[in-house]
Amino acid sequence: MFSSVSRNPLFSPWSSMEQSDSEVQLDISTKVQLHGVLWKRPFGRPSAKWSRRFFIIKDSFLLYYAESEKKSFENNRFFNIHPKGVIPLGGCVVSAHEDMGMPFAIVINLEDFTGSIVLAAESEDDQVQWMEMLHESGKVTWRNAQLGEAMIESLEAQGLQLAKEKQEYLDKLMEETEELSHQRAQREELERLNQILEEEKMKFEEVVLELKAEQDQIKVDLDGTSQSLKGVERQKEELSQLTVTLQKSIEELSQEKQRTLELLGVKEQEKVGEDEPEMSLEPKDRRTSEDQDGDLLQDLRHIEEQMKILLREKEQADDKLKDNEERAKILQQEREYYSTQARTLQQSLFQLTEDKQQTETELKAEIESRVELEKRLKQAEEALQGLEQGLSALDRSRERDEKMKGDVTQLRRFFWL
Repeated sequence: MFSSVSRNPLFSPWSSMEQSDSEVQLDISTKVQLHGVLWKRPFGRPSAKWSRRFFIIKDSFLLYYAESEKKSFENNRFFNIHPKGVIPLGGCVVSAHEDMGMPFAIVINLEDFTGSIVLAAESEDDQVQWMEMLHESGKVTWRNAQLGEAMIESLEAQGLQLAKEKQEYLDKLMEETEELSHQRAQREELERLNQILEEEKMKFEEVVLELKAEQDQIKVDLDGTSQSLKGVERQKEELSQLTVTLQKSIEELSQEKQRTLELLGVKEQEKVGEDEPEMSLEPKDRRTSEDQDGDLLQDLRHIEEQMKILLREKEQADDKLKDNEERAKILQQEREYYSTQARTLQQSLFQLTEDKQQTETELKAEIESRVELEKRLKQAEEALQGLEQGLSALDRSRERDEKMKGDVTQLRRFFWL
């Protein structure tokens, strides 16, 4: 009995194999002579427990598998190229026995084997059918020998190819596992960046609120400065009008003073030119003239006092006017400063609003990207799990192979996107 190659089985249709020897062509196909479930006693251990196995007679060989292989074979019509064991039937002697511990026992003896291979059917009809096919397959012919060698070589080649494919799958699996670890690290980094962005967003909102409050305060200060500036302008106009009025009063007093001085000068000249007639005047007339001169002098002193008062008031008005102009200049500078600050704050607020919107857009895009990445990671992990299960499975079928190919395609799509 020959044990199969230690390899996860792969169900696949046998391709036609051609091996030329002189003019003979050998064809190994999926056609089998007989298949079914038989009882099998462990080889070389008569007292061991019997077990059910799925058997196939293919040309001059008896192949056996686990009982579960029967369902796969009947569904796919492809036999597994890696059985649990292969028994060459060339030159075998087949006989029926009733004292082997199971009814309908079949004993197979081979020249190259020490001991017997003991099987058992479920019924007498199955026993007869299997014995006839075993006997027929045991006829050693040159064609059967060539077919056996070709089958063994094919099985070995298939085993080597599957071992190579398994290693390639494992290497790919390791690479993709490392890549998945890298993707997980990137996801953690993305979550950290998202947290930082959230904190920055909160800081932006706090700064915006502070700027808005400062802008409101600047508006209040600017309104107060505008009101003060208007009051200064009104006082300036009033002082200007007062200055004009005082200037007119001073001019009028100057003119009055000039007239008084002229009048006094005329009287003095008259006194000098008319001494003698003046001496002849009556005392009453002399007193009248002196009284008039005294009145004129008194008026002149009054005019001078009024002019001094008006000049002082004018100087005070000019000083107030200068003070108001200085104050107005200061208020105007404050107004310009507050206006500049308001414009700067408005621009800062506008820029912060744009930054906030951009940050929210970037955050939303990163969240969507993270959700998509997590979805792809989940699909890749499921594909890896399916691939690992397929590689570690004892039984292989076409459906499982197709699923493994789909998993590999999914992984490739994940890493190429």
